[in-house]
Amino acid sequence: MDTTAASYRLIKKIKDDKFDVDRLHDYNLHIQIGVRDLQIAVVDSSNNKCLLLEDFLLEPAKTYAELLNILKTVFSDHHLLMAGFWKRVRVSVKNSKFSLVPSSLFVQDALMDYLKLNARVNEKTETVLYYKHIKTTATCVFAINTGIYNWLNELYVNTDLVFIHQSSTLIEGVINNAQIHRKESMYLYIDRFKLHIVTLKNNKLEYYNQFTVKQFNDYIRYIMLVMKGLNRSQKTSDVILWGYIGKQSPHYNEFYKYIKNISFGDRPSYLKYGYMFDEVQDHHFFDLYSMHLCD
Repeated sequence: MDTTAASYRLIKKIKDDKFDVDRLHDYNLHIQIGVRDLQIAVVDSSNNKCLLLEDFLLEPAKTYAELLNILKTVFSDHHLLMAGFWKRVRVSVKNSKFSLVPSSLFVQDALMDYLKLNARVNEKTETVLYYKHIKTTATCVFAINTGIYNWLNELYVNTDLVFIHQSSTLIEGVINNAQIHRKESMYLYIDRFKLHIVTLKNNKLEYYNQFTVKQFNDYIRYIMLVMKGLNRSQKTSDVILWGYIGKQSPHYNEFYKYIKNISFGDRPSYLKYGYMFDEVQDHHFFDLYSMHLCD
């Protein structure tokens, strides 16, 4: 599906026939907000079935005020997003303003101190939040624009609203995947304009970072850099790939030149999907699906 609006474009929509607008109180809404994109999913809490998936591209915004206006336009045009009686709403923030802190060292009063180690934070315009991971001993401290944060809190005031960072969705999703497949691989998530790398050791988080990508060679450079730092071999290491890359694309063929044991990751098994989701490649939207694991 390809729908054009003044400030955004809907590029993918999958809707299950079982979706019932009168049962929103039984559904969980997932919202993932980036600077240039927005994804939403709806999951039936009674059977963990994914009923709706939508992917939007947003027009470039010079300021967060402009981004907020674009988001408000998307929401006001949408027939579901303005509803305030979901069972739970999870919002994932896609940005580089985060810090992972060992839970044993975490002190809630020091949120700003943790975040300032990795990012510039404007206390006047940004709100600092945290998410304690379920499957690893880490707490993610992250920032969200205060205008967007306040708007979402006002919009979903009557529901259970949870804020998380994209890094947390990927980490929780990777650990879940590793527990099923019993492999200690390097995990890559190819996002729009970003590369995310996760590694585990003994089923525990060993490494996570995200890298801004301007050209394809940046992917290979960052992957090789991380492999070298972790003493992993590009010839023997298993590498699992998710994200916005096609199975027959030139980019994948280029990856294969450098990494022989690379393969695409599966669609998460903790959710159920109707036949209409067959048109979405299994390795797409891993971060959006993985929001289901974050409470």
